[in-house]
Amino acid sequence: MKKTMFREYDIRGRVNNEELNPQSVELIAKAFGTYIQRVNKYAMAIVGYDSRKCSPDFRDAIVKGLNAVGCTSVDIGMVTSPILYFSQYLLGITAGIMITGSHNPDGWSGFKLANGLSSTLLSNDIQKIYEIAVKEDFNVGHGTTFKFDQIKEAYISALKWRVKPGRRLKIVIDAGNGTAGLFAPALFRAAGFDVVEVFCELDPSFPNHFPDPAEIDTLEMLRNKTIESKADIGMAFDGDGDRLGVLDEKGNIVTADRVLIFLARQILEKKKNAKIVFDVKCTRALIEDIEERGGIPIMWKTGHSYIKRKVYEEKADLGGEQSGHIFVVDNYYAFDDGLYAGLRLAEYLSNQAQPFSVLMKTIRQYLSSPNMQVHCPDDKKYTVVDRLVEEFKKEYGEKNVNDINGARVNFGDGWGLIRASSNIPALVVMLEATTKEEYLNIKNLLKDKLEKFPEVGKEWKNDVDPF
Repeated sequence: MKKTMFREYDIRGRVNNEELNPQSVELIAKAFGTYIQRVNKYAMAIVGYDSRKCSPDFRDAIVKGLNAVGCTSVDIGMVTSPILYFSQYLLGITAGIMITGSHNPDGWSGFKLANGLSSTLLSNDIQKIYEIAVKEDFNVGHGTTFKFDQIKEAYISALKWRVKPGRRLKIVIDAGNGTAGLFAPALFRAAGFDVVEVFCELDPSFPNHFPDPAEIDTLEMLRNKTIESKADIGMAFDGDGDRLGVLDEKGNIVTADRVLIFLARQILEKKKNAKIVFDVKCTRALIEDIEERGGIPIMWKTGHSYIKRKVYEEKADLGGEQSGHIFVVDNYYAFDDGLYAGLRLAEYLSNQAQPFSVLMKTIRQYLSSPNMQVHCPDDKKYTVVDRLVEEFKKEYGEKNVNDINGARVNFGDGWGLIRASSNIPALVVMLEATTKEEYLNIKNLLKDKLEKFPEVGKEWKNDVDPF
């Protein structure tokens, strides 16, 4: 049982004999079933799975493991991660296991572990699962399994009434042949929108492009179809449907932190002083826009479980992160649902007189980098970041360094961020500035800092300047 699979907010590993296979998956299920019984004296869990080739076998192993430690399992079939969270509310069951490789490439899988409504396990609890598994310190019992096969109808019925479109937008939806293709087109049509489908047929080999809306290359085919169809907006969903990617009607990428601006405006029109939680990678324009409209911006750690927990603690109305996880709590539940976030954005746009690209000009403009990555071993990356935090504080003062998740350094006319990736052996680098000159100054400064560490790679993935 490799400990590296047990990450900050989920379990993730390769599908092979050394990491994830039916035997190791059964052990993980036994550990999770034992954990929920010991923590909350509860012995029932929902099981859902994505469209990857290994998922049905892993579902069988999960069910077997849960039953072996005395847990009742409720199999809801192939679903998105948000639908599993939705089913917790619908069925009144607080625990659940979502089998998904999320945004990892083909050949990977993993588990998002829910214990509590709108609550997934964080690092400390995930390490407890690991300890129970490696010690084989399991409960002993005999559970049963039920199937619930009406979840799609229940989900669409519950969501379509939560929006009131002003006009019938044309929306291009690209599911990348992932699980969201089973649900997104039907949901948006039921809510009153016209839908053009792109790669919504299930194919676990992802032959056209990988379903990751954070990758620039992923959006190229969506861009072409959006322009060709003369659509009002293009939307892309990741492999398990909890992240959203957006293009305007001209095919320009609208990053998730800009999407948050429009969703925040929608909420702040009816609720002043609403709290909006977002991660350290988000644009400064989001902070400014929230404050100008009377809202309360709250910056927090990157990671869907961290944002989810912070949204709950702050009783916020909206949360999100730059990677595309968006939590629209207003008139919904406090979990990340890419489809519902897209539905609410479509509702907002349908009630505006101007097209999306014109509305984008109402946001303060910054030169923002993409989400860049540079290789750094898993056992070195956090040490590197800790040293950088100390250096930045000495050079720029503690008040200019936000260290809640790496180092986000305020340089006056811009900011730079270096943090450790939670999913891969890499450092994440981002920056933003008001001018080209300041942008290049910050970028060169960050490169100089990282070049001092021999364990950090030299090549930056997604290193594309925004000019």
